[in-house]
Amino acid sequence: MSDPCKAIASSLAVIICLATVPATGQEEMQVEYDVVEMPSHWVAPAPTGKGAGPVTEEMLRKSGSYTDKWLQYHGDDRGYRHSPIKALTPEKVKNLRLAWLLPTGTLGQQEVSPVVYDGIIYVTTSYNRLFALESATGKTLWRYDHQNPKDLRLCCGPPNRGVAIYGNTVLMATLDAHLLAFDRRTGALLWNRKMADYDKGYSATSAPLIVKGMAVIGIAGGEFGVRGFFDAYDVKTGELVWRHYTVPAAGEPGVETWAGESWKTGGAPAWTTGLYDAETDTLFWTTGNPSPDWNGDSRKGDNLYSNSLLAVEPETGKLKWHFQFTPHDLWDYDGNTHIFLLDFKQGNKVHKVVAQPNRNGYFYVIDRQSGEFLRGNAYLEQVNWATLDAKGRPIVSPHALPTESPTERVCPSNAGGINGAWTAAYNPDLNLAFIPAMEACSQFQKGLAIYMEGLPYTGGTFIQVDGRNKIAYGHITAYDVAKGEVSWRYHDPFPVSAGALSTAGGVVFSGSNSGAIALDARSGEKIWSFNLGAPIRSQPIAWQEDGKTYVAYGAGDSPSLAAMFGAPTHTSDGGLFAVFVLE
Repeated sequence: MSDPCKAIASSLAVIICLATVPATGQEEMQVEYDVVEMPSHWVAPAPTGKGAGPVTEEMLRKSGSYTDKWLQYHGDDRGYRHSPIKALTPEKVKNLRLAWLLPTGTLGQQEVSPVVYDGIIYVTTSYNRLFALESATGKTLWRYDHQNPKDLRLCCGPPNRGVAIYGNTVLMATLDAHLLAFDRRTGALLWNRKMADYDKGYSATSAPLIVKGMAVIGIAGGEFGVRGFFDAYDVKTGELVWRHYTVPAAGEPGVETWAGESWKTGGAPAWTTGLYDAETDTLFWTTGNPSPDWNGDSRKGDNLYSNSLLAVEPETGKLKWHFQFTPHDLWDYDGNTHIFLLDFKQGNKVHKVVAQPNRNGYFYVIDRQSGEFLRGNAYLEQVNWATLDAKGRPIVSPHALPTESPTERVCPSNAGGINGAWTAAYNPDLNLAFIPAMEACSQFQKGLAIYMEGLPYTGGTFIQVDGRNKIAYGHITAYDVAKGEVSWRYHDPFPVSAGALSTAGGVVFSGSNSGAIALDARSGEKIWSFNLGAPIRSQPIAWQEDGKTYVAYGAGDSPSLAAMFGAPTHTSDGGLFAVFVLE
């Protein structure tokens, strides 16, 4: 541009010109606006990182033993989210200081569990921004902003919970139901695979799980009457290897548990990250609510395989066995909350088990070789919707059933307890599971159930009476798995909806509406906190690099979600990503 015009570069360029007005001969300033199209993908000009080789299958299977990297959403194959770092002790954690801070530029729930490898931390945000940052400094190395369509069908906000890493590839799922693969060093897009039609109600929010060179990822959309599934994709090519539908079709085992053709809009989404057990060569995945949520008249029966734990063959996706937590769910008690792979002694026999604090308020212990129910105990302070029989099947209290004019307070609410949106953690030395949870009860209202593709199909609603009456609260509970009882609780005045991290040094990291917190793993005493100015919904992680110890958090929530449970709404939406260093 020639003088006397000057352009100020930004997404909205302001062009200032000195123009001569012919009538007077005097110069007047004129301002013109020119919209500059901003890029949405910034690729690194040269390979980044410190020169480490590809991430191997062996590294992923041993990922729980590393202190210098965090390679999986759950930390390891067992789902422990337990770091072997011993430096993070109750005595030293008070010396954590803010190292760097990244404004994400997006609002809504920040639910990420980052991946750290080769001096780079991979951070996803709400609305599918992906950052590759220097893990010690926060310097941006490459970045991708996914261009989601404006007419997304989202039940519960725009979160993304993280990436998977394998070889030299980083993978992220998107809100419009795609799976993307990037070169981990440069950010170059390697492939883009469509999983499903977003305009039918499908979306994807979870981190993929890498098993035998495949990225396994499930779909969300249970509130839109989709037919749930989870897929396995070849990481190198993006080709679909297999698909496991979570609702059986006509002629398949389990379809008899759906009245008529209700299976076609049955829901059972698979929207959280599963686990792989190399010892039994089994992939474990969990499923969510049937559709419609609160009116089950059209779908009489148990509605398999909704609200279930599924054990499948990793090569084929073929079902080995299942266990259903909440048959014929009428409360939106999604079965896809955090799971652990543990050794559990019952009498004189040691069982290899899957353990889960379920959204319905019970902590389940299931034999992971047979699917046999071994034990179920309440981990919440308020559970009144049902008791469990000797086989783990709920005996539902009549007062808990949804009605057109509800008056009964049913516990827990449809959000739990714990919820699949955030994680638990487990310390194997203490045999304690750390469960961030909310204590909030609801009324459940039955309504009309009319299916229209791409629109919500809920058959009613929920009324968060505890949130309205300001009596909802939260806690982080240490649950002794061997004894089947609570060891301690840390209480918070507002529902807790942040993930958890355990450390070998004896610290539990989590968060609350007021910020990041750390607790003594043995006593539950709060020993550190930091107000990031926004609620915590993310999954904290820790790693060591160049002799220093780091802890990372994402901050940001949706005020509308906070309001439902009586939490303050004047705090910032976020989004922020913060890294702390131990001094």
